[in-house]
Amino acid sequence: MYKKVCALLLLLSFWVARSVVFAQDSTGQLKVVDSAAAQRVEMADQLRASGKIYVVVAVVLVILLGLIGYVVRLDRKITRLEKEVSTDKK
Repeated sequence: MYKKVCALLLLLSFWVARSVVFAQDSTGQLKVVDSAAAQRVEMADQLRASGKIYVVVAVVLVILLGLIGYVVRLDRKITRLEKEVSTDKK
C-alpha cells in the first residue's frame, strides 16, 4: 500500500517537473524555453502579487490530499475484501 502511494507521488512529481523547462542564455540568465511556460510564469507573478496564489496552492493541496485519501481508503477496502474471500475459500 505504502509503495503504491509513493509510486503515485513520484509519478506525479515527474509529471509536474517536466511541464516547466528553463534554460540559460549566454549571459547566464535563466529564461523560459517554451512561450506557453512564459505565460504561466506571468500568470503566477500576477497571482502572487495579488495574494491569490495561496488560494491556488490550498485548492491543489486539498485535491491531492483527497485523492491520496481516496486511494488509501480504497486499498484498505480491497485488502479487507481479499481477506474475506480467502477465508471463505478455506
